[in-house]
Amino acid sequence: EAEPDSARITSGVTTEAKTAREALTGNSETMTKVISELKAKGINPKDIQTASFNVEPVMDFSKDGQPPQLRGYRVTNQVVVYVRELPKLGEVLDEIVSAGANQIQGLAFVVSKEDTLKDDARKEAIANALRRAKLLAVAAGAEVGNVLQISEETASAGPVPYAPRLAKAEMSVPIEAGTSTLEARVTVTWALK
Repeated sequence: EAEPDSARITSGVTTEAKTAREALTGNSETMTKVISELKAKGINPKDIQTASFNVEPVMDFSKDGQPPQLRGYRVTNQVVVYVRELPKLGEVLDEIVSAGANQIQGLAFVVSKEDTLKDDARKEAIANALRRAKLLAVAAGAEVGNVLQISEETASAGPVPYAPRLAKAEMSVPIEAGTSTLEARVTVTWALK
């Protein structure tokens, strides 16, 4: 178990207008404001990265069999923001929404020392495997010999879905980081003596 110490937010702006140019202009203005506010909140520019940018037509589909009609265009611009100071996360989420972001696609908590902690878990997994192998070998009247094969089962956890609830403008978004479980699973094959 480890406590997260940072987070990644995927957020963005979606804008619709009659023309692609109008949608792009409106979207760019709002996204520029969102990014400026993030930087003003102390987010390092290297911790803000554009994740996706789309321009697409918006069609109206009638129910009476008429062909679809072009209603306008939709522009979506999303960024991933790395928040290194977890206590500021609620304020950052407030700021993103207040600055004009109308999408928050996800929030993932990060344990910055995850690799080191996983290495410790791997060592512990190997020690557990050897302890069990010795127990079984003794029960069978044998001894554990050389390692023949080691494999590790790897899995990654996806981001934690999150949708902010803004009850009052003056109150920051309540955030509970909880704990993350870091796990290592190994399979070891030993020769028996």
